[in-house]
Amino acid sequence: MASTRERRIAKELADIHADKDNSGVTAEPLDPSNLTHLKGKFPGPPDTPYAGATFQVDIVIPDMYPFKSPIMKFDTKIWHPNVSSVTGAICLDTLGAGWSPVGTIKMALISLRMLLESPNPKDPQDAEVAKMLMETPNDFARKAHEWAVKYAGAPNTDNFRHNYTAAKPVEKKKDDPKRYQGWNKDLVDRFVNMGFDVDAVVEAFNFVGIDRNNGEDYELEEAYMGDITARLLGEQ
Repeated sequence: MASTRERRIAKELADIHADKDNSGVTAEPLDPSNLTHLKGKFPGPPDTPYAGATFQVDIVIPDMYPFKSPIMKFDTKIWHPNVSSVTGAICLDTLGAGWSPVGTIKMALISLRMLLESPNPKDPQDAEVAKMLMETPNDFARKAHEWAVKYAGAPNTDNFRHNYTAAKPVEKKKDDPKRYQGWNKDLVDRFVNMGFDVDAVVEAFNFVGIDRNNGEDYELEEAYMGDITARLLGEQ
């Protein structure tokens, strides 16, 4: 008899398969009889040096899932400050302290795709790559593109973003409760921890029609999680 964890993973994989055209991510077990070791894939984001590439990620589902995050690393070599250029290890809050039991494999893969759009050299996994991004961003973009062509099947083109620069630190707005418009802060912050702005998350909640639940925290259904993420990614 399948365990609760296995049933959840199977449901998540079915959701990924049904939504792959919208989310752009896929995940499959290496062995259909073992749902705890998966391979995920996602396309490189447009308007980045990774455009046109396909990246594969190794995914191990721990015993404590969903209370512990999936263990992910890049199989595909990539030049990125938050991914080891040697081992594929990833530095991403969503896969560590920022993980929440309401998170899913699909959301983790979408977070990785977003990481390719918004690298954070201030919290690097690969110091050499981070140094290049901060000091010579055009050289970084060229090398990131070269690796995407060599290892991930990207087309060899000059049409990538030559003026790629590290994201400027965003000035944090004062944590005014009014920004949350009646939703529980922890509920909103689950998406903020994925790299989205508070105001953008609140706008997505409004768009999707998320229940405020009298300001109390609660677990969103997966369908709502997918709709909110799609809105935040500009897919709705």
